[in-house]
Amino acid sequence: MTQLQSTRPRLRAVASATALAASLLCVSPALAAHGPNGEHLDAPGAAVNASGLARLPDGSVNVPKVAQRRMAIRTVLAPESEAAASVEMPGRVVMDPNASGRVQAAHGGRIEAGPKGLPVAGQSVKRGEVLAYVRHHAEPYALGTQQAQVAELRAQRELAEQRLKRLEGLEGTVPRKEIDAARTDAKSLAERERSISGSLVAREALTAPVSGVIARADLVVGQVVESRDVLFEVVDPARMLVEATTADAKVAARVAGASLQGVPEVSLRLLGVSRSLRDGVLPITFAVSAAKPGAALPLAIGQPVTVVAQSTERIKGVVLPAQAVVRNPSNEPIVWIKSGAERFIPQPVQFRPLDASTVVVTQGLSADNRVVVQGAPLIAQIR
Repeated sequence: MTQLQSTRPRLRAVASATALAASLLCVSPALAAHGPNGEHLDAPGAAVNASGLARLPDGSVNVPKVAQRRMAIRTVLAPESEAAASVEMPGRVVMDPNASGRVQAAHGGRIEAGPKGLPVAGQSVKRGEVLAYVRHHAEPYALGTQQAQVAELRAQRELAEQRLKRLEGLEGTVPRKEIDAARTDAKSLAERERSISGSLVAREALTAPVSGVIARADLVVGQVVESRDVLFEVVDPARMLVEATTADAKVAARVAGASLQGVPEVSLRLLGVSRSLRDGVLPITFAVSAAKPGAALPLAIGQPVTVVAQSTERIKGVVLPAQAVVRNPSNEPIVWIKSGAERFIPQPVQFRPLDASTVVVTQGLSADNRVVVQGAPLIAQIR
C-alpha cells in the first residue's frame, strides 16, 4: 500500500507534462507563413497527414526531408530591400560595323571558285583572302563591239610595228624624232589592244573585308549573280551589338545598365540612344561582351533577345533569384513558401526582372517568409 501511494504522484506529474507538451505543439507551429499584410497563409484545419510527396487539398505540397535533400531544395529568409527599377525591351543581335563586312560584286557575272574553293558558313577567313571570283560577261552587242575594236587595234598595231622597223632600218638618214614617234605609236596601240582584250575575259576577285567567320554564303560554282548582290557576310564572333527598341523616350534617357534575359554568360554596355524614331520606336544600341574573358558569345546575328535595362529609379521589394518564381496551373507567377518542416505553400506574387538572373517581388511577400530559391520548379510539378 505504501509503494502504490508513492507511485501515484509520479504518474500524475508525467501525465501533466505530456498534456503540456501536446498543448504547446498544437499552439506553436514549426514555421509561420504570412502574407504581405500579416495574414496567416495556413488554411484552418489543414493538417499534414501525407507520408510522402503529395499535393494537399488546399494546394500546398508535402515534401519529406529525404525528398528535399534529393531535390536539392534551398530556402532563404528574404528581407525587403531597394533595387534599381528595370524594364524589358525587345531587341536583336546585329553586326558590329567596325568588325564585320559584306562582300558584293561591282558587276554581274558567273561565280568561279577561289584558290581554296568556295567558303561555307562558319568557316574562318582572314582579311584580304580571296573567297571567289566573278567572271564578267558582256551583252552580245557590247561583246561584238569590243571584239571589233580589238581586231582594228591589232591591225593598227601591226602596221605601226612594220613602219617602226622600216624607220629603224633607215636610222641615220631619217630624223631621230620620227623613229621615236613611231615607237611610241606602236607601244600605245599594243597597250590599248591588251587592255580591251583583257576586258573580254576579266574576272573580279571577291576578298574578305575583315578577319572573322563566314556568317552567310549562298553561292555555288557557275551561279550567275547581279551587281550589288550580297554574296558573303563576314563577322567577328567576339564583337557583336544588340539593338533594343522602346517607344518611350523617357525610358531610354534613364538607362543605367542592361543585361540579356536568360543569357547570363554575356554583359551589355550602353553605346548610345538614337534621337530619331524608326518605325515608331527608338533604337538603343549596346555592345556585347563575354562575362568571362576569352569565352565565346552564345549569340547569333539576327537572334531575337529580351533586354532587361536597369534605370536610375529605385523600387522596394524582395530580391530573389529568377528561378524562385514559377507558374501555377493558371499561369500565374508564384513562389513557394515553407510553412513547416515538410510543407510548402504556393503564394501568388507580382515581380519585375532586375537582370538576367534576379527578380524583385513587389507584391505578395512579407519579410519573414522563408522562400524556396532552389528547386521551386520541381515542387511545382508535384501532383
